[in-house]
Amino acid sequence: MTAGAQQAGASLERLLDVIRQLREHCPWMGTLTHESLAEYLVEECYELLEALEGPADTDELRSELGDVLLQVVLHARLQEERGSFAMAEVIDGLTHKMIRRNAHIFTPDGGLRDVSISSIEEIEASWLAIKRQEQPADTTPFASIPPGLPALASAAKTLKRARRDRGAQRDGGPARGAGTAVVPGEKVGTASEEELGEGLLAVVGRAVDAGLDPERALRLAVRRYQQEHLAQ
Repeated sequence: MTAGAQQAGASLERLLDVIRQLREHCPWMGTLTHESLAEYLVEECYELLEALEGPADTDELRSELGDVLLQVVLHARLQEERGSFAMAEVIDGLTHKMIRRNAHIFTPDGGLRDVSISSIEEIEASWLAIKRQEQPADTTPFASIPPGLPALASAAKTLKRARRDRGAQRDGGPARGAGTAVVPGEKVGTASEEELGEGLLAVVGRAVDAGLDPERALRLAVRRYQQEHLAQ
């Protein structure tokens, strides 16, 4: 273990102890639940995004990463109090997943493989194959897309999964329903809500094909518009 890993371990242990004491002695912290924390998790993730996309500021980024980590620690603490699992099991589970999912780097016991790095395409194909083995209940390419994603992000992820799935079919992968092949490309009008939706989906499709993140692109465009509007 490196010195940095040892320091991080000691710092995390101290944080876990502070959260334990707050849960036991702070009236406000003691009333927190998964449900009451949900809004903070969403808020902190968006604040982290803002720090990542804004002007370079390492102090702000470090602070926002800490705020997101706090949410993870708090949710894990709530489960530990219920006797379900503790933070160590969250970390161990993630570590084991990264080893399993990156079979091009690690042997099953976590040792490094003595082989050259595969291509990006091979790495992605291996990751997906392992994921399918681990999650056989996911029978469609869209099964793991969170239903609560913003519509633009959900559209982009859906189209990416559909394109990837069609590529797997061409390579001899499992066949999917015909519905995943529907990707709009024609110019459509906006006389109705349905036509507007199809037009927006077509724009998202072009963004996906260009390797762009439409959610980020729109978010940054809105910020630019706000700044320009205020400057007028």
